[in-house]
Amino acid sequence: MKRSISLLILFLFALTSCQTSTPSTQEEVPDIPFPDWGDRSALESSLIPLYQDILGEMPDATIYHLDLNINEDLIHISGQEEVRYTNQESIALDEIYFHLMPNYLGEEMKISAVQVSGADVDYSLEKQKTVLHIPLETPLGIGKSLIVKIDFQTTVPIELETNYGILASTEGILSLAHAYPMIAVYDDEGWNIDIPSAQGDVTYLDMSFYLVRVNAPKDLVLVASGNEITHQSTNERQVALYAAAPARDFYLAASEGYVHIQEDFGDYVINSYAPADLEKGAQMAMDAAAASIDLFSKKFAPYPYTEFDIVSTPTLALGIEYPGMTAINIDLFDLSANFGGTPASIYLESTVVHEVGHQWFYHLVGNDQLDEPWLDESLTQYITWQYYLDEYGSNGGAGFAQSLNGRWQRVDHAEVPLGLPVGEYSEGEYSAIIYGRGAFFFEALAEEMGEEVFDTFLADYTQSQAWDIASTESLREIAEKHCDCDLEDLYATWIYPVE
Repeated sequence: MKRSISLLILFLFALTSCQTSTPSTQEEVPDIPFPDWGDRSALESSLIPLYQDILGEMPDATIYHLDLNINEDLIHISGQEEVRYTNQESIALDEIYFHLMPNYLGEEMKISAVQVSGADVDYSLEKQKTVLHIPLETPLGIGKSLIVKIDFQTTVPIELETNYGILASTEGILSLAHAYPMIAVYDDEGWNIDIPSAQGDVTYLDMSFYLVRVNAPKDLVLVASGNEITHQSTNERQVALYAAAPARDFYLAASEGYVHIQEDFGDYVINSYAPADLEKGAQMAMDAAAASIDLFSKKFAPYPYTEFDIVSTPTLALGIEYPGMTAINIDLFDLSANFGGTPASIYLESTVVHEVGHQWFYHLVGNDQLDEPWLDESLTQYITWQYYLDEYGSNGGAGFAQSLNGRWQRVDHAEVPLGLPVGEYSEGEYSAIIYGRGAFFFEALAEEMGEEVFDTFLADYTQSQAWDIASTESLREIAEKHCDCDLEDLYATWIYPVE
């Protein structure tokens, strides 16, 4: 059913996508063991039946066994991870790199021990301590595996500053983004270990399998990527084991104040978390997520996970995407509020739909978010536009297009190329071009190809690139195959930097 659009035309869419301490040891916490490395049965619960075979089709995927121990202050995290890494490249590797994102995101991650295959090894911190470099005494041959064990301590920022406050502990809410050592991507450029820009997303990651054991104060409501497999508690602590696979990252948010609502949609459930006084906003967020998941599943590929979680946090962005979940700015859940005359409900719906779109474009179909941000952000803006057309008709689509055009107008409709790395845009350009102009490229591409051919292409692009890393050129190649045409002029006008 089409809903009223009387408010829709109003909105202006503004999404942009120490001392350490350990948990209380006064009582013994339950022991929940990790399964064997080859046992993937626990991971199946995170995928709908249609996708469970992918676990057997990715025998060399990186596997994380990750422990996160959350202190009562919600600031100090002690952790240990074992990572089974297999060399899937065409050459032997004589080193491995891990990102240490807390050292970039405003606080600190300390590394206290590193072992490779059970032996202590020398290591170094590089790139302003944002990466961990582990030289290998014996190069890792093609198709060979090793296990890296890392002990670490993370201090979480208490101010919302760097990169939208994605890693923070404020207002009684813990947002744990990229709070563990993350293995870097090795591609045709080598190890991708560049320091991210202050704007935009901060990660470029391969698909991995995650088994994460969280030890936390008992009264915290935990919201995490993947599915909770096991949960036990004592008088003071709780331990939960989560499985997420395949996933590009693992995210966790926690608060004693969250109230949980849930609805079952057949193969998957949607969970929405917000304080009790914001429950109406939590329900609206769930409704928008349900409608957009249904639409995108029909148009591109079925939603792969058995859960989708929406969690309210104090992030400075309107929303941030994570595998199987999204963090949404808590202020948007107050449906009585408005921002610059635009009702919070308008922002809440558009933000949730955009972040849902990222479950297809960045999570299912990956890309280098630092060097080619348009591949996920611009495409996700375009499919959000399609949601408004589908949900509200032509007037709804026109309203969203107006907001996209208004964003691009901030730089006077400058034809800045879409295909630049994040760091090459000025702050104003990045938002205006990637989130504004970018959606109009896909409109132009649809006009060039014809709507029916374009729809078939986008579904093929999604399904053929699923679980992998797409690129500017792979998108073009698949599009040209479907339209039997040369898109050089279109790419030159919209995508490629001027030489």
